[in-house]
Amino acid sequence: MTSSMRRAQIVSSLRAKGAASVRELAETLQVSESTIRRDLDVLDRNGELLRTYGGAALSPRPAAPEISFAASAEHDSAEKAAVAERAAALVEDDMVVVLDIGTSTRLLARHLRGRPVTVITANLAVLDELRDDDAVRLCLLGGVLRRNYLSLVGSLTETALRQVRADLVFLSCTGVRPDGHVMDDMEVETPIKQAMLDSADRVVLVASEAKFPGTGSLRVCSLDRIDALVTTAGADPRTLEVCREAGGKVYIA
Repeated sequence: MTSSMRRAQIVSSLRAKGAASVRELAETLQVSESTIRRDLDVLDRNGELLRTYGGAALSPRPAAPEISFAASAEHDSAEKAAVAERAAALVEDDMVVVLDIGTSTRLLARHLRGRPVTVITANLAVLDELRDDDAVRLCLLGGVLRRNYLSLVGSLTETALRQVRADLVFLSCTGVRPDGHVMDDMEVETPIKQAMLDSADRVVLVASEAKFPGTGSLRVCSLDRIDALVTTAGADPRTLEVCREAGGKVYIA
């Protein structure tokens, strides 16, 4: 049994029972207690469970409050604008780019107006920015309309992304933790972000300094999946070093 399979069984067991001891899990999975402890440490860091004395329990995950696109756009607006402009400079003519859901990517799209590029997105705010621009080839992913956040989500969006091969994907998030985990708040968005990771040759994370550590209970990926990070000068320097150590470039807007 692989470690990923074993950890999946641990989470499944906790969903059925609510909690379990290290000894109980070791006996059930027929591995040593030290192996179980290492598994629990990994799952705890990933936010999939809560380590307790001698065992583990399901991690409580209250739903994040829904925030509108307009309210999000007002927060940290100057920093987001700077990040968007710097990120757009990474796009070369004739590139195919995927733009994530979010307010920063809407601003990024504004800097692509008039350029011979292909933009693929489920972000309806990006559609509004580029719909009348004849220079940009615009491809809208399908999905279920999420009106409050001007986006398309769901299995149709994920399926469409599996047909995509782009040069760059610009990924947004709600938080970047000091341990290098990229986080998000919304369950409907996280699977789409994860699908985007496999849709392009390079992944660029756009995250202003407010995202360090930001918020989020759902892990999108680790910084070792990121090829470049575009942020602002106030971002946590230790987290930026984690990104560099993982092989990613850091651009300060």
